[in-house]
Amino acid sequence: MKKTVYVGMSADIIHPGHLNIIKEASRLGVVTVGVLTDEAIASYKRLPYLDFEQRRMIVENLKGVEKVIPQTTLDYVPNLELEKPDFVVHGDDWKEGVQKETRQRVVDTISKWGGKVVDIPYTKGISSTRLNEKVKSIGTTPEIRMKRLRRLIQAKPIVRILESHSGLTGLIAENAKINVNGKDIEFDGMWSSSLTDSTSKGKPDIEAVDTTTRMHGLNDTFECTTKPVIYDGDTGGKVEHFVFTVRTLERHGVSAIVIEDKTGLKKNSLFGTEVPQVQDSIDSFCAKIRAGKMAQVTADFMVIARIESLILGKTVDDALERADAYVKAGADGVMIHSKEKSGMDIKEFCKRFRKVDPNTPIVVVPSTFNHIPESEFEEWGVNVVIYANHMLRAAYPAMLNVAKSILLNGRSYEANDQCMPIKEILELIPGTK
Repeated sequence: MKKTVYVGMSADIIHPGHLNIIKEASRLGVVTVGVLTDEAIASYKRLPYLDFEQRRMIVENLKGVEKVIPQTTLDYVPNLELEKPDFVVHGDDWKEGVQKETRQRVVDTISKWGGKVVDIPYTKGISSTRLNEKVKSIGTTPEIRMKRLRRLIQAKPIVRILESHSGLTGLIAENAKINVNGKDIEFDGMWSSSLTDSTSKGKPDIEAVDTTTRMHGLNDTFECTTKPVIYDGDTGGKVEHFVFTVRTLERHGVSAIVIEDKTGLKKNSLFGTEVPQVQDSIDSFCAKIRAGKMAQVTADFMVIARIESLILGKTVDDALERADAYVKAGADGVMIHSKEKSGMDIKEFCKRFRKVDPNTPIVVVPSTFNHIPESEFEEWGVNVVIYANHMLRAAYPAMLNVAKSILLNGRSYEANDQCMPIKEILELIPGTK
């Protein structure tokens, strides 16, 4: 009877190193490949370019592969206990670093039935990191970008979105990354905020900047990024206009629009009851949601209903009633907003909503209740956290301080430490050199 071999891989960017591992594995016996699911990959690094079914199909057609099964966690053990292979084959890079512990768990597990780990020498000249950078430099298409938000929500416990109002802030959202305990942490997408779009143009946040103008600015971001964009649609305007907005955004590759259930001249929600603000009726807002959903061409674009009940001093019961109606009208998600600093009204809404609706995505914007960590939002059932205005808020005081320093000293020398070196600016944008 032939020996059995197990190989685990992401298989997002197939290169000669992967093919070599499969070739060596097939010499040992019948090869089963455990392809990591989107959820498993996203738990420690970026969402893969290809979804699980696409990656499964590719691996199934590789020479030497007999069977493909999903590997739903980074931990090999569940699949090993199911398959009980004679060998586990992997590149020898996992003998050091963050994967060392994973390897030891594999060794301990398969030794129970006499199995063995085979480490294949690293294929020289191949770097997945460099290949990933090359793929990113090529860019993306509107269709691929648009689909990524739904995939992220399905794959990650919390989707982290950063405000962007220019190509430069888009590059920050695209590339900012830290590594904590071997796990890459980065932003998953961008928020196109009407507040920061207006403010960056020196205009009030009253829907003074129309969709066409905002799309011109958003195109700057599209040209240098690949991550999905959620568009702040304010009230959505008249139903007839909202239909065209949906089609415009979808055509450009925006993943979702958020519209709030208010009417009349837009006033920023954080003013709350300090200024006159009128909440739309449930029936009227549901009609707008239905019109938007009817207008979209693909199944990937999302219409997210922003509920203003808590902003306007109404109860959580009112917010929940509206959420239920909006989801039934076709909303792909609900955003719950509040200006209360404790965030406890948000928590109550999320907990109660999740009891009756375990699946519809919940979005929060923790501008006032920003002491609450993402881990706590995850416990409440939140799917998406938007950091809605921080790039603009950070930029203005930094620029103002430099301007004042120049005025104070009659030269720019004293501001050197507050400014990015010219050389780094030239290296920041691909193609500048």
